Formats: sequence, structure tokens, C-alpha cells
Amino acid sequence: MRYSWLLLLPLLAACNSTPSAVNEGTSSRAADRQARDTTALPPPDTAAAKAVSAASDTLRVARQRHNFSHAEGPPDLFQLVFRGPSILEGTAEFTITNPEGQVIFREMLTEPDLEAALVYEMKTPTATRAERETFVLRRIDRFFLPAQFKTPAIAAQATFPTGITTLDQATWNDLRKRPDAIGFEYLKGKEDRQRITWSALKKQVVRVQSRR
Repeated sequence: MRYSWLLLLPLLAACNSTPSAVNEGTSSRAADRQARDTTALPPPDTAAAKAVSAASDTLRVARQRHNFSHAEGPPDLFQLVFRGPSILEGTAEFTITNPEGQVIFREMLTEPDLEAALVYEMKTPTATRAERETFVLRRIDRFFLPAQFKTPAIAAQATFPTGITTLDQATWNDLRKRPDAIGFEYLKGKEDRQRITWSALKKQVVRVQSRR
């Protein structure tokens, strides 16, 4: 009996040591795998990062403060921002922002919208690139001339326009009764004269004229 017990001691020792050996082997393999995974990812290349500017493509800006949504008090901000790869390949964003900082009007104008009227100034059949660029820049710079702001926005005796589908009769009649309403007129294309104003009735900018 004593001899049998002595024979079992090595087997018991081997069984007790097995979990430790297995754990050590597993931990070692996990460490090796983690080391390989870490070295497989290259460090971030911060030196290659380039600064990005939101205004990098802005070529020209025209701004003018004028009362519009209110006849009195702080003025609204009229702004035309022309962006693009070049003067002849850009787009202008026309916005009006009220004194509270809310954009109450936004319209996109293409480069042809600004250049089209050049045809009335041309003395030759074609214009050079420099002449076209100069004309577009002048149109931007003169987009908010004082003479383009009209009061009243609609004359009391004016008749309701039939060519503007977005303007309703009630809004038109209300504006006719407001001699202090301010209109803004601008040219789009060759002959498309637009006039907009603030409607106190609808609490928004409305188009009251589109004359070709």
C-alpha cells in the first residue's frame, strides 16, 4: 500500500502544475499577438496634415448694412460672397441677415447671372477674359448701391402682378398699405430685374417683382 502511494505522488504533482503551465503558455501567446498587432499599425502621420481654410475659395465679398426687415432700428446685413476656382467659374451667395443674426433670405447667383449684362457694354463681338472678369467684379462691388433700395416697396396704386406665382393677393394688399416697407432691387442675368421686400404679414422675405 505504501508503495502504491509513492507511485501516485509524481502523477498528482503533474496534475497540479498543468493549469499554471497552460495559463503561462496562453498569456505568452496573447502577449506575442498583442505585440504583433501593435507593431502592425503605423503611427499617425501628423506631419502630412494640411491646414484647411473654409474661406480659401472666396474671391470677392460685398457687404452693405441697410434697414429692411424693420424700417427703424438696427439695420440688416446684405452680403454677396463669390466663391470658386476663378472669377469666371464661381457662384455668388446672396444673403440678408437680420439684426438678431438670423438669415432671412438666401439666393445663389451663377457667374452668368452676373456677367450676362456685359453684352450691353461690348464694343466688339466678343470680350476678352480680362474684360469679363472686370465686369463681374464690378457687378459684385456695385450689387448693393443705395439707389437699389426703394421705399415704399410697393406703390399704393400698383396693380397686382400676374407673373409672380409665389406672391398671394393678401400679401400684396398688405404691402400696398405700408409706405415704410423697404424693397431691394437687383439685376439677375441680362434683363431680369428682381425686387424683394420683408412682409410683416407673412414674417418672411417675399418677391414682389420679376420684370424682364
